[in-house]
Amino acid sequence: MGKEGSLTDGVIKKVILSYTYVAIWIFLSFTVIVYNKYILDRKLYNWPFPISLTIIHMAFCSTLAFLCIRVFHLVEPVTMSRQLFLSSVVPIGALYSISLWLSNSAYIYLSVSFIQMLKALMPVAVYSIGILFKKETFRSETMANMLSISFGVAIAAYGEAKFDSWGVLLQLGAVAFEATRLVMIQILLTSKGISLNPITSLYYVSPCCLVFLLVPWVFVEYPILKESASFNPDFVIFGTNSFCAFALNLAVFLLVGKTSALTMNVAGVVKDWLLIAFSWSVIKDTVTPINLFGYGLAFLGVGYYNHSKLQGLKAKEAQKKSHEQEDEESARLMGDREGGDGKKINSEA
Repeated sequence: MGKEGSLTDGVIKKVILSYTYVAIWIFLSFTVIVYNKYILDRKLYNWPFPISLTIIHMAFCSTLAFLCIRVFHLVEPVTMSRQLFLSSVVPIGALYSISLWLSNSAYIYLSVSFIQMLKALMPVAVYSIGILFKKETFRSETMANMLSISFGVAIAAYGEAKFDSWGVLLQLGAVAFEATRLVMIQILLTSKGISLNPITSLYYVSPCCLVFLLVPWVFVEYPILKESASFNPDFVIFGTNSFCAFALNLAVFLLVGKTSALTMNVAGVVKDWLLIAFSWSVIKDTVTPINLFGYGLAFLGVGYYNHSKLQGLKAKEAQKKSHEQEDEESARLMGDREGGDGKKINSEA
């Protein structure tokens, strides 16, 4: 009875911790998105400099990641040669810098709710680019699902009250570059046996992003900032905003490490719906019935995609266990046969 009670307590504790990690991640992700919108939107804080904001984030995250790894030794660094860094990490940093630049720029032109709807295209982009780089196998059923997601997002876009073509292009570009980055991580790092958690990712990738972003910043935003009072930003606003961005990466580390990537995907769906509700009720963005209908279709498609991926992972795991059991059985039979042959020889002698 005591053993069952302790087992139940352990399960309850694990469930509570899992929900706590999910809640922390949703809160921080929610906070970063709304905070970025607040800073960049011309009707709110009115600091429409997405490259500058991203550079501040990268500088802050690079510094804290360096302290976590090199000073406080909270996380072990990954052994990486200079050649591997230049051939693998630098391209990923370039893609990430462009993705962040474009996604932050979209907040100037689009509502928070509509941006979340457009982000539903991420599985479509990842799957399509995966096929292009031969990391995914083309399946007509999966492609049909991708088309259903795209159709739902198209309906949501059609129903958008404040549709801005430039903003949509920026967000779609951000999705494309982010999807390419995720596929490149598989090709350039995972395939070579290198696994980066969010802290080590920031340690290696953030400085690359910072360097790449400085190039467009010098030509696009620096001349404007130099001539305006906005060149002296509020350290409280940008400090807390950057800290939230760093804390979000820590939350990702906790959530994926203590639960699973699938849990994060499911939590992401909850976060998106909360952001849409917040955008409509607090920020007073217009959310039309056509918006919700289209996003609902896309949401079902994404849910089915996640379910299919989970079933595929379960099937691979079951196949792996089956092979392991077969190998163990073969080894046992071989051992029994060798033992039997030994006895036979002894009896003949």
